[in-house]
Amino acid sequence: MNVVRRLGDSPQVRGCLNETNCPDVFELSTGDFAVIGEAMTERLRGLLPADAGVGPQEHVVVIPRDVLVRARRDIPEE
Repeated sequence: MNVVRRLGDSPQVRGCLNETNCPDVFELSTGDFAVIGEAMTERLRGLLPADAGVGPQEHVVVIPRDVLVRARRDIPEE
């Protein structure tokens, strides 16, 4: 598995001037997506809908709205 490309603008373009707290979205060679964001599993687990679950190897990750909005133009339709 490899990172193929970034979706949206780089953290520097979005105003992140250091190497921490810089959310990001990437497309992987598998066709899946990787997200760098704030781990919020424990805080949000009880607020998820009843039909949603977080498995042992999964995490709820939050990214700022601006990051996903900027990535939208690069997300494939299929």
